[in-house]
Amino acid sequence: TASMLQHIQEFGSNVIKTFDELVAGIDPRIKDYPLMQSPVPMTGILLCYLFFIMYLGPRIMAKRSPFQLKEAMIIYNFLLVALSIFIVYEFLMSGWVTTYTWRCDAIDTSNSPQALRMVRVAWLFWFSKIIELMDTIFFVLRKKHSQITFLHIFHHSFMPWTWWWGVGYAPGGMGSFHAMVNCSVHVIMYFYYGLSAAGPRFQKYLWWKKYMTAIQLIQFVLVSLHATQYYFMESCNYQFPIIIHLVWIYGTLFFILFSNFWVQAYVKGKRLPKQDIKSHQNGSAVYTNGKHLENGKVHENGKSYYENGHTLNGKMKKA
Repeated sequence: TASMLQHIQEFGSNVIKTFDELVAGIDPRIKDYPLMQSPVPMTGILLCYLFFIMYLGPRIMAKRSPFQLKEAMIIYNFLLVALSIFIVYEFLMSGWVTTYTWRCDAIDTSNSPQALRMVRVAWLFWFSKIIELMDTIFFVLRKKHSQITFLHIFHHSFMPWTWWWGVGYAPGGMGSFHAMVNCSVHVIMYFYYGLSAAGPRFQKYLWWKKYMTAIQLIQFVLVSLHATQYYFMESCNYQFPIIIHLVWIYGTLFFILFSNFWVQAYVKGKRLPKQDIKSHQNGSAVYTNGKHLENGKVHENGKSYYENGHTLNGKMKKA
């Protein structure tokens, strides 16, 4: 037992040593930003999030009727539209339309105003992912449990965790391309959610819903293509190739997941508008304001959502 205790102690001290080395590698320019001194606080936040959405929240809501939260959701969605526009603009100005080639772009590790601007927007991008945890909290409070899918939870918990290390080690450079593209898509997506939350009067402005999934797919293609360039370069001085590998894997994985959704929803006709669906006799289909729900579930950017949530026990409720 003495040798076993010694092994455990050695293992423990090795873990602490590795942890300290990893944290020591964080870019000193980003260390002073909130939640960047150590990964412990952000890991704690994400674990609390998981505990709330998977256990505590549903328990609290079990005997309560769902909250409406219409005004809160409209404000939240449009604030995220504004924040996403600002993040895209800052990414562009701190490299992407100023000094970057869109091919091999290394991280500027200097303290120049432009380099520090990139550090700031990289942190802001990561922090916006913490704000977006509210997506799921709204689902829990509105009892939209069918929308809290594995894809949604994975996207909202594991992605911010890995992005923390990404912005901590590599704020900027070619690895930030996917972040800029992601925020561009979020401008459109949260605008859609904002209109959707505004109620039935705005339904007629949501005809472009189908194209949102197409925009998602284009996003993953662009991100993967941009990352793929790296493998065909004779030399590239980008400092953290592992980020390129991860971006490529994520881009491809999400492309497959979203393609599957596209096929289920639009090719197999499970989400076609009412007039197009005469030929599709589908027992589990529900209509809301002429839109179509398949088991109340749609995925967009790892999120799934309801059409205004006006479905009750599979019957249509007129809004």
